[in-house]
Amino acid sequence: MATYKDIVGTAVRNNAGNIPTAETGQVFYDSTNVDFKYQFPNTLASWRTANSLNTARKDTVAGAGIQTAAIIIGGSTPPVTGVTESYDGTTFTEVADLNTARNALAAAGTQTSALAFGGEPVPGSGNKTESWNGSSWTAASTLGTARKLAGGAGEDNEAALAFGGYTTTNVANTESWNGSSWTEVADLNTARWGHGDAGKLYTAALAFGGPPPTTAATEQWNGSAWTEVADLNTARISLSGFGTYTSAIGSGGYTSSPTKLAVAELWNGTSWSEQNDLSTQRYQAASAGADSTSGLTAAGEAQGGGALSACEEWNANQPVGAWATVNAMNTGRIRAGGAGTKENALAFGGGPGALAVTEVWDGSSWTEVADLNTARSNLTGSGTYTSALAYGGSPGSKNETETWDGSSWTEVANLNTARHYLAGIGSTNTNALAVTGNTPGGATADVETWNGSSWTEVANVSTARLLPGASGLNNTSGLIAGGVNGGIQATTELWNGSSWTEVNDLNTARQGPGSGGIQTSAIIFGGNDPGSPGVFANTELWNGVSWVESTDLNQVRGQGSSGGSESSNASAISFGGDIPPTTGATEEWSGSSNTIKVLTD
Repeated sequence: MATYKDIVGTAVRNNAGNIPTAETGQVFYDSTNVDFKYQFPNTLASWRTANSLNTARKDTVAGAGIQTAAIIIGGSTPPVTGVTESYDGTTFTEVADLNTARNALAAAGTQTSALAFGGEPVPGSGNKTESWNGSSWTAASTLGTARKLAGGAGEDNEAALAFGGYTTTNVANTESWNGSSWTEVADLNTARWGHGDAGKLYTAALAFGGPPPTTAATEQWNGSAWTEVADLNTARISLSGFGTYTSAIGSGGYTSSPTKLAVAELWNGTSWSEQNDLSTQRYQAASAGADSTSGLTAAGEAQGGGALSACEEWNANQPVGAWATVNAMNTGRIRAGGAGTKENALAFGGGPGALAVTEVWDGSSWTEVADLNTARSNLTGSGTYTSALAYGGSPGSKNETETWDGSSWTEVANLNTARHYLAGIGSTNTNALAVTGNTPGGATADVETWNGSSWTEVANVSTARLLPGASGLNNTSGLIAGGVNGGIQATTELWNGSSWTEVNDLNTARQGPGSGGIQTSAIIFGGNDPGSPGVFANTELWNGVSWVESTDLNQVRGQGSSGGSESSNASAISFGGDIPPTTGATEEWSGSSNTIKVLTD
């Protein structure tokens, strides 16, 4: 019998076991395990911040199309608008307005062939229908039942479905569009408005959420009847949806609070499962997407009530080497202390004002635990989620130090130099560095080392500064980068246990960035430049020699907190900060990585 080499020769490498240096996409033959194998990049499902709309808007905006070719229609700026914008996967461009400005409308179809119907051309609910041909809107036959806040599905301006909504009461009515007129078909089982919708075919649609009261109920349309299926995990109203009746994403909305949500859920045809959150809490937003693997959400009303222009793209196959938005902190804050890693982190103190609140991250959610003994902002921390150190801070300049044992904080020896806006280095509560900061006399270059019981002054940094980023495992090795003293800084310095050495600068000067990693493999992200003023999403990776720009945060943020891997720049977590406004938003960084799999997998 012919061997592998006889048949294939050396076109595919023959190797005894895996190839440690395999390239992405490389196929090889593992002669030990008798398998063809290949290497591919690991992926995750995450929201990514995209370019914003030209016109911010809220009050139920409509969307149609897919992630790379979509239109966003109507809403309220306020006032009520007919503005339509087309998205090409990169930028939004204003195109022809609706003939009748309206909010609370629904839509179906594609970027070049869509239908907009219902809504509220104040006063009252609307029955108007308009057809989009890729360049202009044309009035078409009216809905049989005038309504606002309905759901929509369909493949183009020739075939669509309108369902639910509100008149003077909740509506269960469903109508089918054949390109020229609407026809009543079978009603929803649950009358509702402000529900999420999905469906690229008028014969196959999904309706989920809405009142009364706020519901999690989900129904599938098969072309002739609605069937109740599995509920959402989070009941809500005014949420958005995109995809098909077997593969969809529902996101945002609000509960009975009404607190705007960032919660996203995936429908697999049978059940809903929670996914990574939106970067921005919102409701009454527009969405577009082919299925649950890719889509976008844009506009809507923000937590504070304002109209949003922000757009986010969802990708289920995002290459690792990206930030993923996860569940937010219970208490939004800026300039908090932070410690730990992507999997387990600790947040403590912060502002506005001076907080004592402490929260623990378990890899999926934040839980409030015992408060600091001294409420403060502008502090720093080091260590892990079970063994941490909190030191410095304000108001004023504080020298108080507290140690965390996994359940409570204990006051220990004070810093020699009281300060705030400082940086911390260290992976335990017994071994740390306090670096630079702001004193009553201004920016300092002072550095102190912690041995588990007391602080000792050691060699100063070369450049005095406040609000730098810092990385490192212990008091014998680490780095600081960025900060401010008179002007914004890009300077990077390395610590070898006895002295500091200036090395290559950051690509983007900044103050108050998040950071993680070790002296030879670090990450810096976010921060701001008070002179611009500007808040950054920029991420840079340190390879031991220089900084390399990498994938941005999903959300710009300054003066946030962070944790990172204890071995490299491969993983990190960013939480809180000033977007603005002050936020509890949390993101996880997963560095680029690959997996070797059997080809038949």
